[in-house]
Amino acid sequence: MLKHIFATIAVSVVFSCQPMLQADEWNKKTVVTVDQEIQLPNVVLQPGTYVFRLLDSQSDRHIVQVFNKDENQLITTMLAIPNYRLQPRGKTVLTFWEVPAGQIPAVRAWFYPGDLFGQEFTYPKDRAMQVAAFTKTAVPTSNAESTEQLKSTAISLVNQNGQTSELDQSTYAAPAVPSAAPVPELVAVPEPSPQTAQASAPAHAPEPPAGPEVPAELPHTASGMPEVGLGGLMFLIGFVAVRRCRRSAVRP
Repeated sequence: MLKHIFATIAVSVVFSCQPMLQADEWNKKTVVTVDQEIQLPNVVLQPGTYVFRLLDSQSDRHIVQVFNKDENQLITTMLAIPNYRLQPRGKTVLTFWEVPAGQIPAVRAWFYPGDLFGQEFTYPKDRAMQVAAFTKTAVPTSNAESTEQLKSTAISLVNQNGQTSELDQSTYAAPAVPSAAPVPELVAVPEPSPQTAQASAPAHAPEPPAGPEVPAELPHTASGMPEVGLGGLMFLIGFVAVRRCRRSAVRP
């Protein structure tokens, strides 16, 4: 039920900005008309027409000023931090913190038409603790009271118990987009010329491993006894033949 009431209030305020919307690119000047009370960090705006714009400064781009319709009266100056949204819109948008029913809706951030980054306001510590108690979310806070202090004051987060912590800028920054994997580069390797191939070849081709050495002459494995016997036999036959011839010659 509380969320439904909050959404109705937020839509009513945003839509009432449309007929009176005017803008300037440098200081983001925007004319906003609201039809009910809204809470800013240190002031409550009554129903009416107001001018939101950035402080005219080169270095401080997150200090927001609110003027009356004719811009001849400065109503409040607020310190902000960048707030990122995924989808830009073509109209001014005020977002709100959720608050209990019956309380004045507290403005959280202001988005200029078409911008992805808006201005999220920092609240005094006591008011930030009240918002944190209902939303269960740490709320940006600062203790600056003058424009000069806004330029140098530190911003922190405070929870419902008054405990402060360092502001995590990544919470309010654009989400990181993983970079595409690098495409491997194909490098053409030139074929070597015949001269290059010959020069790179080894001077002597390696010789195959040597096998077992073959002897020039086969070893003598047979015995010489048969040859001796044969020689003796031939000598005996010759001797017998000679003897017979002598006997034949002696006979008359």
